[in-house]
Amino acid sequence: MALFALGGCMSMAPSDERRPMPVAATYPDAVPPSLGQPLAAQGWRHYFVDPRLQALIAQALENNRDLRIAVSRVEETRATYGIQRAEQFPGISAVAEGSRTRVPADLSATGKPMISDKFQVGLGLTAWELDFWGRVRSLKDAALENYLAANSTRHAVALSMITQVANRYLALRELDERLALARKTSASRSESLRIFRRRVEVGSTSRLDMTQVEALWLQAKALSAELEQARAVQANALTLLVGAPTSLVPVPGYFDDAGVLGELHAGLPSGLLLERPDIVAAEHQLKAANANIGAARAAFFPRITLIGSYGTASAELDGLFKNGSAAWSFAPSITLPLFDGWRNRSNLDLSWARRNTAVAQYEKAIQSAFRDVADALAGRKWLGEQVQILHATVGVQAERARLAKLRYDNGAAAFLEVLDAQRDLLTVQQQVVQARRALLSSRVNLYAALGSDTDVSAMVPDTAYQSSPKERGGSNDILP
Repeated sequence: MALFALGGCMSMAPSDERRPMPVAATYPDAVPPSLGQPLAAQGWRHYFVDPRLQALIAQALENNRDLRIAVSRVEETRATYGIQRAEQFPGISAVAEGSRTRVPADLSATGKPMISDKFQVGLGLTAWELDFWGRVRSLKDAALENYLAANSTRHAVALSMITQVANRYLALRELDERLALARKTSASRSESLRIFRRRVEVGSTSRLDMTQVEALWLQAKALSAELEQARAVQANALTLLVGAPTSLVPVPGYFDDAGVLGELHAGLPSGLLLERPDIVAAEHQLKAANANIGAARAAFFPRITLIGSYGTASAELDGLFKNGSAAWSFAPSITLPLFDGWRNRSNLDLSWARRNTAVAQYEKAIQSAFRDVADALAGRKWLGEQVQILHATVGVQAERARLAKLRYDNGAAAFLEVLDAQRDLLTVQQQVVQARRALLSSRVNLYAALGSDTDVSAMVPDTAYQSSPKERGGSNDILP
């Protein structure tokens, strides 16, 4: 046992050294680091302040099927880790045997048929490997890292789902506001068409002008129908994310940006990306690859296995526990690979190749995360400028439409000038709403890109979508 304990402390896995980050030390377009704050304090309920959005996120965390799949995979890897961990300990079983044998006369040493009985009770030790070279321990470590990677992936799935729900909700609010603008424009143009029809009847204007007004009205109605379809598609997508039927009635009027999202400062060093759940998962997968190398290396060394039993045996059932009936067996074995067709060498090469792949995936995850933050920061900066420019453009186009109408009423311009001005005004009004939604989406993407709220275990209890320990027939505790 002392040798076993000593051997269990040995590992042939490469050392887990954190590699330098293959990205810049700071984000582009970021505010100074002094203005930043730890994202751990930015829970999703503190950032997504809209009550309707909060309700949708909470419902999605409870019912989303992708999240349930991620949780089931965590349970699967946890069970796999438990199986591999058990290989470190000896398997002891209670054994009870009884047999009755008849030997014919021609096979009996006495020349007479013989009937013999044998009864045995004891404890048996199954094949138990003494882990001198750390092979079993390395396999256990690999299973543990795979479990931790799956758990981090579950956090990443939850964070991605929160982001998708928020963006779908914002898209729905955008369509509601654009649809309200289109309906208002359609109603206004319908009234203008009524007035022009009356003018044609009394001969105060031409039929051409009336048809141009009718074309404007039909344009607004077509846009309303297009937006209605887009809203229905967006609502269906959000319902799928939420995972349960939910009320998605239109919200009339302008949606206040400050009433949807809270403040988030992104002026943080890029090293904090290491807390992102997808990067944490990639790091655990790299550690699992290192552990598999240790197991592959240990396969080149002798493998010592113990098999034994201890108990009592007798030819009579009532003599099992009498003095002198003790029976035991001890059968250690040692296996040293001499020639295996280079199987162990190929297995080691495979482990190194997978480790190199894991390194590249880890570095790519960091680079992708850095790009996500950079894109979100660029969107927050330049979309903000676009919104300001478009707001100014709306004022200019509204004044242009007013002056064109005034010129037409005074006979100084054709109605085609009014037609162009009103078309451009409706277009830029729609663009303002789209740009505002895109700006909010960039803030949502920045929240996710920075790895916010990775502790999803605190968001919703696992029991909301897991089978109970009684149904599984086991414990719900996390294995040590």
